[in-house]
This record gives sequence, C-alpha cells and structure tokens, in this order.
Amino acid sequence: MKRAVRIVFLLVALGFGAWAVARQWDAVTAGFARLTWPMLAGSLVAVIAALLGAMLTWRTLLADLGSPLPLRPAAKVFFVGQLGKYIPGAVWPLLAQMEMGKDLGVPRSRSAAAFFLMMPIQLASGLLVTLVTLGWDRYGWLLLVIPVLAVLLEPKVINGLIGFGLRKLKREPLERPLTRRGMLTALGWALVGWLAYGVHLYFILADMGTSADLMFAVGAFALSWCLGIMTFVVPAGAGVREAAMVVVLAPVLDAGPAIAVALCSRIVIIAGDLICAGTAGAAARRSVDRHSV
Repeated sequence: MKRAVRIVFLLVALGFGAWAVARQWDAVTAGFARLTWPMLAGSLVAVIAALLGAMLTWRTLLADLGSPLPLRPAAKVFFVGQLGKYIPGAVWPLLAQMEMGKDLGVPRSRSAAAFFLMMPIQLASGLLVTLVTLGWDRYGWLLLVIPVLAVLLEPKVINGLIGFGLRKLKREPLERPLTRRGMLTALGWALVGWLAYGVHLYFILADMGTSADLMFAVGAFALSWCLGIMTFVVPAGAGVREAAMVVVLAPVLDAGPAIAVALCSRIVIIAGDLICAGTAGAAARRSVDRHSV
C-alpha cells in the first residue's frame, strides 16, 4: 500500500511538472533555440550543484536536531520529496519527507522542523546575497526584512517556536535543540547553493548575448527565487519567479528575451530535480541491495 501511494505521488508530481512545461512550450523552444549545448550543459551541472547544496542544508539541520542520515538515504528522502513542490499546495514535500524519513527512523516532528527551517534560511541567505550582489542603492529596502529573519534564525528563538508548536499539537518535544553551529553550517551550504544557481543563470544569459556578469546573475536569481518561495499556493513558485526574474533582468534584457531566459531557467531546474531524484533513488536502492546480499 505504501509503495502504491509513493508511485501515485511521483506520477502526480511528474504530471504537474510536465504541465508547467507544456503550457509555455512555444516560448521555451524559442529560448532553447538560442542556447548552445556547452552552455546548456554547464547550466544543468550548476543546477545540480545548487540542489546538492539545498540537500546538504536540510541534512545539516536534520543532523543537528538529532537525526544524522547517511548521504545516500538523505539524498533520496530530500530529492524525491522535493518533487512534491510541483503539486499545488505547500504540504506535499513535507508529507513525502516525513513518511520516507520515518522509514529511516526519523521522527515526523523532526522532519517537519527541518523542512520548515529551510524557508527562513533560504530567504535570509537569498536576501543577503541580493543586497551584496545587486547593490544597496536599489535593494536597500530589503534591510527591513533581514532583521526579522535574523531573529527567526536565532537558535533560542527557533527552539522556543518549535517547542510551542509541538505542545499545541500535543506532541513530544524535540530531544535535541538546534545549535548555533548547526544553523551557521546550514547557512553556509545555502550560500553555496545561491552561488551555483547564479552560475546556472549566468550561462543562459551569456548565450543570450548579454553583458551581465556572474555577480549580477547570482543576485538576480536569488531575488527572483525568494519572491517565488514566498508564494505558498503556487507549485514551486511557478509564474511568480519568472515574473520577478523578468523585472530583475530589465537592466540587461528586454522583456521578450528576459521571458525566454526565465522559462529556460525553469526547465533546466525541472530537469535538475528529475535527475537528482532519479539518481538518488537508484543509488539508495543499489545500497540496500548490496547490504541485503
């Protein structure tokens, strides 16, 4: 029964991902027609590196909370669970990670805590990257948001909020509180992820004939992603991230080419998600088969 549910989950997630591509197919093909294979391959490799950074952010949080996982099982839980972001609603990646984590001995409350901590970490690090790369003069207003996120990233505050939520849900408290070292390590991996995402966008922009440098690409992607993940009801921030990217790219691209860049970026990321989920699932299965022999 559990296997059947997981298969249905994967099919639904893949169906929504395919729909996101098909509804913009003409614009996507026009954009890809301007890309060269070496730049496209480099962009995909950079996306996979960014996704690995996100997985290591999550794995660091989970370990700090008391559930260290080996790399292969952690990758499977994270990457397969992340396919749920293509299904409308914000709960599907969480539910998938909770159920797969439970099979590995991770309490559901701990999986939920690591999942919810990812968002403020990504937002805080992404907004900081935006300020550093795109300039304080244009985006200085983001300073109003960062102090709030900084407070929310303080381990004492986080542990208090998690404890309050678990008490309200009448669940057992976390056995191990989050530490400052764990939080800083997770933030470090998140910053690595933003850099890799910037490289991914830089390759696409270079093929479009822009003069945008790597620093601009890092900031443009970070800002558009942050705006996208703040939209909970849209699958994977679909539409919001692309619209934000078009605005951010205005200094270097007209609206038409900017839309093509945003859509190409979206497709490369979808491909990266599928590659990571498939590779992680296969690697975890080989590991289980080897130990069962």
